[in-house]
Amino acid sequence: MPLRVRLTLWYGTALALILIIFSTILYVITARSLRDAVDQSLEETAAAAVRSLEERGFLPLIDEGELMSQFPELARIDKFFQIFSPSGTITIRSPNVKQHEMPLSRQALEVAYSGRSLLEFAKYPKEPPLRLISVPIIYRGNLLYIIQVGTSMDSVEVTLNRLLLVLLVSIPITLAVSLAGGWFMAGRALRPVDAITLAAQRIAGGDLTQRLTVPASADEIGRLTNTFNAMIDRLETSFRQIRQFSSDASHELRTPLTVMKGETELALRRPRETDDYKVVLESNLEEIDRMTRIVDELLFLSRADMGEVKMEHLPVPLDTLVEDLHRQASLLGQEGDIQVVLRTTAPAVVLGDELRLRELFLNLLDNAVKYSRPGGTVDIALTIELGHAKVSVTDHGIGIAQDDQPQIFDRFYRTDAARAHTKKGTGLGLSICAWIVESHHGRIEVQSQVGEGSTFTAILPLAPASTKRPLAGR
Repeated sequence: MPLRVRLTLWYGTALALILIIFSTILYVITARSLRDAVDQSLEETAAAAVRSLEERGFLPLIDEGELMSQFPELARIDKFFQIFSPSGTITIRSPNVKQHEMPLSRQALEVAYSGRSLLEFAKYPKEPPLRLISVPIIYRGNLLYIIQVGTSMDSVEVTLNRLLLVLLVSIPITLAVSLAGGWFMAGRALRPVDAITLAAQRIAGGDLTQRLTVPASADEIGRLTNTFNAMIDRLETSFRQIRQFSSDASHELRTPLTVMKGETELALRRPRETDDYKVVLESNLEEIDRMTRIVDELLFLSRADMGEVKMEHLPVPLDTLVEDLHRQASLLGQEGDIQVVLRTTAPAVVLGDELRLRELFLNLLDNAVKYSRPGGTVDIALTIELGHAKVSVTDHGIGIAQDDQPQIFDRFYRTDAARAHTKKGTGLGLSICAWIVESHHGRIEVQSQVGEGSTFTAILPLAPASTKRPLAGR
């Protein structure tokens, strides 16, 4: 069943229950109010009749005409009345009493002897119900008369029947109008959902350029639309990166394979000396090593993307680690007469994986040495700033163009200057560095000028004080 139908049915059912409950309560309250008003009017009329008799000293009552002549106030009563003897025998009735005999009920007689009044209903065939009040007249402890005042409930019944008719007619009409409005509003509310469905169908067909128009209202639909558009943005970016990654990976792997194939074919064209074959094999081995590094780094990044790379979270003394890496980097720079200098260091402890952090800084140092000019220097600095450790590696080499800097951490991205400078890189080292830093809740920054060099800075949060104290005894 479509959601629009379900919403309309739920809304209609809830509204129907509310209308029925409201109408029932309204009918009951109205009926009680009308009957209470009738009872109050009867009590006031009976009290007026009793006062009229009391004011004349309860003179003996002869007949109806004499009563009306002696007590004209009773003739002005808009209800009918009857006067009974203490035995319950009717003595006088008002002229407006109809032809039916209306004897005093046994309950009214018993209640009268106890000195109390009684309100009750009386029903006669083909007549509307009557409401009666029986009031005893007691003089010096003796029951003299019982005055009964009554009125027809016809007007009350007519009013209640009209109210019931109005409710029975208005409830279906109100429900029908409300259901039509609910159907319209549900359709209008679900229109963005239909748009999302159509966009999702187009996306399923491969069109990732689809975007939804964001409504002006900041409601649930607006947030859903923004979330959907953001999701499609990420999907489009991911697919673009995947396509670029596949293209770059194919290119990076095809290049060494092409070199190996060309050198092998050239070597096999004619017989050669052993040394010539050795040169070809050594060149092939170098290309195989490069492809192996590419595959290993690809596997690592793939496992990292899937969350399969386990990271330790132990206290790591960065100052000790940086000093150790300074010694290793000094050996790397000897071939190109590049001096690696540890400019600044400070005691610093971070929580993380020491092997991954070592890989991070070794990659940065290796790149700095690789892209430095012969006879140049590479500077290392460890500083503390605002609860973070900052490890900076600065070279004075070829530098990175401003336009290339946002992409240097993308996989397989290598600037033209980097490709021209060396063919040893895989284009994955900085991607791995960025992942390691982010896995340690830090960030990596780069500052560079073409022809002047680059500074890569890894910023890592310091470990809490409670984790630093155990290191003091090391």
